[in-house]
Amino acid sequence: MTKEQIALAKRAVACRGWRLMSGMRTHEGQVIDCVDFETGQAYSGEWDVVIGALPDLTDPATVGCLLALVREARQSPRTHVLYIEGLERWECADREQVHSCGVTEAEALVVALEEAQ
Repeated sequence: MTKEQIALAKRAVACRGWRLMSGMRTHEGQVIDCVDFETGQAYSGEWDVVIGALPDLTDPATVGCLLALVREARQSPRTHVLYIEGLERWECADREQVHSCGVTEAEALVVALEEAQ
């Protein structure tokens, strides 16, 4: 991941609505196999505990989980992300209202998660 991607991942982790989810990939390549719902502790591989991991925001499954977190934080199951050709940007919207935008899909979602706080 680039420095910019790592900085974006740190912003995501700092959000109140952030948590690791099953299926996410960390920036170190670990895949989160399961999360204990009572403690929030994440596990990967041979039940290795994952602590302080940054998400790999280039991984499609991780970006999908990030969308789920945004929907949860905004309490809006209709929140979606789309690429706007003429504007060369990604927009995170709910019906007709645009919540955030970014150069990448992940950036638009992180901004939406930040603004949902």
